[in-house]
Amino acid sequence: MAAAPQPVYWLGNDTLKVSAALFAENRRRLCEGLKAKNGVVLPSVVVLQGGEQTQRYCTDTDLLFRQESFFHWAFGVTEPDCLGAIDVDSGKSILFVPKLPESYATWMGEIFSKEHFKQKYAVDEVQFTCDIADVLSTMKPALLLTLRGLNTDSGSTCREASFQGISNFQVNNSLLHPVIVECRLLKTDMELEVLRYTNRISSEAHKMVMKHVKPGQKEYEMESLFQHYCYSKGGMRHTSYTCICGTGNKCSIIYYGHPGAPNDKTIFDGDMCLFDMGGEYYCYTSDITCSFPANGKFTADQRDIYEAVLKSSRTVMAAIKPGVKWTNMHRLADRVHLEELVKVCILRGSVEDMLKVHLGSVFMPHGLGHLLGIDVHDVGGYPEGVDRINEPGLCNLLMGRPVQERMVLTVEPGIYFIDYLLDQALANPVQSRFINNHVLARFRGFGGVRIEENITVTASGIEVLTCVPRTVEEIEDFMADGKPFSPVVSQE
Repeated sequence: MAAAPQPVYWLGNDTLKVSAALFAENRRRLCEGLKAKNGVVLPSVVVLQGGEQTQRYCTDTDLLFRQESFFHWAFGVTEPDCLGAIDVDSGKSILFVPKLPESYATWMGEIFSKEHFKQKYAVDEVQFTCDIADVLSTMKPALLLTLRGLNTDSGSTCREASFQGISNFQVNNSLLHPVIVECRLLKTDMELEVLRYTNRISSEAHKMVMKHVKPGQKEYEMESLFQHYCYSKGGMRHTSYTCICGTGNKCSIIYYGHPGAPNDKTIFDGDMCLFDMGGEYYCYTSDITCSFPANGKFTADQRDIYEAVLKSSRTVMAAIKPGVKWTNMHRLADRVHLEELVKVCILRGSVEDMLKVHLGSVFMPHGLGHLLGIDVHDVGGYPEGVDRINEPGLCNLLMGRPVQERMVLTVEPGIYFIDYLLDQALANPVQSRFINNHVLARFRGFGGVRIEENITVTASGIEVLTCVPRTVEEIEDFMADGKPFSPVVSQE
């Protein structure tokens, strides 16, 4: 007799169906990793706490809920205020949901049964959160494994599960984090399918923006158009991060779009656009940057800088394969940038000597790229024993470990003309001797160019998940309603 099909997350129309088997496989991998971990004694039970519904400051206005990432990875639950338990030895999964008051049905809709959640998420058992201590007691665990560890991107510590009665158990909060992080680091086939989808929809949204951008519009209009496409065509209620829609000199602000610079500039004829936006589906993210002229036609200077960054992007992607050091990929991008800036006479002298004084970080202060998954800056970039390199540029690299098959990464080199960094370099004799200030002055106010691809690492190279026009010719033809764009979707 055939097994019953797994339930799916699906928002209808042409959105992606995601099987609950994805999360069952994640739980299985986690249990296998924990069984191999020194210090984990059986029987042990993993306890994870989901995200909570919160309100805006002191009001009763709910903020849009998004599930906590580790909990989502293990259970795929969309509702707030839940916990989950996994028996490491047997793999048995228990979802704990809140026991809602009867008044909930009046204001918020149907109160679903425990059986409803069991079928919806294909877990072995569902109980109420208020009963968690009693339920776990019947399992007689030698250890409860809770999650506590440092997020090396944010510097924050992840939230450890807590409930009334947990003090009655033997709890270990150090064993789980490194194991679950390593599990999240390498994506399964089912996870890759979701990430391909987020990239496809987000790529189409970027192309929609490229078709509609015109001088005289506001940057936030492009942000709105991107978000509308992702939600209406892809079922993406969330973006992966605050959209960055810089134009003209605002392209030099790495994290533009924040409350102090909220995508509110008017787009002018002759501006470069740097649009860094990614849609999120079922908590799986994308992170794509497209740079192009607002009027659809590159000037000579815009072409020079854009093609320098494109050469860097493609040189790096051609070099990526399992085993290469990510730090070396960043250094490779720096080298290409400096070589190309010499060609356009912004810089002069020996590139080798420029590298010794970290001149590349003046034009690209951020890291080459980062891990991508359920978080846009996904976990695992710096495991225990791998430290950041304390050098300009490299100190901001969000991953320091060697590349592995099944990693999903961004490759996002950029060249920016940031007055603060340029002024510092010009005041520094060891760097200023390489700068042709007469030519550089022409690029003050230029902004910057970033090209960001999302890739997954294969056994022999990479698969490019992003699908947008990239060469100067492709961009100009596409924005002029010329020949259709035919992407190359993989690279080995």
